[in-house]
Amino acid sequence: MDWTPQITTLTDQVLEHYVFPEVAESVVKVLRERLAAGAYTEITTDEALAEAVTADLQSVNGDKHLRLLHSVDEVPEHDAFDQAAYRQQVELSGHGIARVERLPGNVGYVDTRMFHWPGLAGERAVAAMTLVADTDALLFDLRRNVGGTPGMVSLLCTYLFGPDWPQTHLNSIYDRPADETQQYWTLPFVPGPRFGPDKPIYVLTGPGTFSAAEEFAYDLQTRGRATIVGERTKGGANPGGRSRVGPHLRSSIPSGRAVNPVTGTNWEGVGVAPDLAVPAEEAYDHAYKLALEHVLTLGETGYRRIVAEEAREALAIM
Repeated sequence: MDWTPQITTLTDQVLEHYVFPEVAESVVKVLRERLAAGAYTEITTDEALAEAVTADLQSVNGDKHLRLLHSVDEVPEHDAFDQAAYRQQVELSGHGIARVERLPGNVGYVDTRMFHWPGLAGERAVAAMTLVADTDALLFDLRRNVGGTPGMVSLLCTYLFGPDWPQTHLNSIYDRPADETQQYWTLPFVPGPRFGPDKPIYVLTGPGTFSAAEEFAYDLQTRGRATIVGERTKGGANPGGRSRVGPHLRSSIPSGRAVNPVTGTNWEGVGVAPDLAVPAEEAYDHAYKLALEHVLTLGETGYRRIVAEEAREALAIM
């Protein structure tokens, strides 16, 4: 099958938008050579083409955001961001929050799967952070979080720092098409109480932790605000957008790169390394144990006696 129109469209998009122009040229050279060599001739479905071309796209520098995506639904001719579809995704996915809980021993637990745009998911994020504000330690589970928006990262991080001015500079993103850099800071105000700047935070990570979820872990780690527990993350720090390539194909092309204000670099290709390396499936138990041990250092005066009993009972069955 002749996929020349699709590959031509894709290569034009890569050259125009990819954040690293010199890498874009190398990627396009690979695709054109593969097309000329007949590498895609035997492929008969959009889904199979997407898989093969994605491997070729990522063969130059391993950028996991650089992909050709198969769409089950037909991509409109004038492809634009579908706000209604995204709103439905946000609402039916729990606004990206799978679980919020006060664990025995007054330890907070927030399990997130996506950092959605705060304009839609912000109220639920505020509710989650309000629930855990008075806990003595916090487990923030990113092991199944596949990314999202830096705005939600800023919102959530604000609850984990103090209200002092100036705010904390978390991250910057350089955008190639606009040739501009946007800074992301903690916010000057958030609704409800903050968890605060002093209590321990344990961020759980694994090989499925990606993109904005990695930024959240990296931002907190580089500011010394959290202990990362688990496995090294996937390694995607170059955000971008999606464009139509064919009736059932979209490109995902990173047009920007993250620049951390502390390190001057990011986690692209290397992931976020844990402070405490354990298998991802063991990260929860490991972090919860550390949190409970911390709780037992806080005394047993008044209701603290009940909390300490909860902590000891939880430790006894781990």
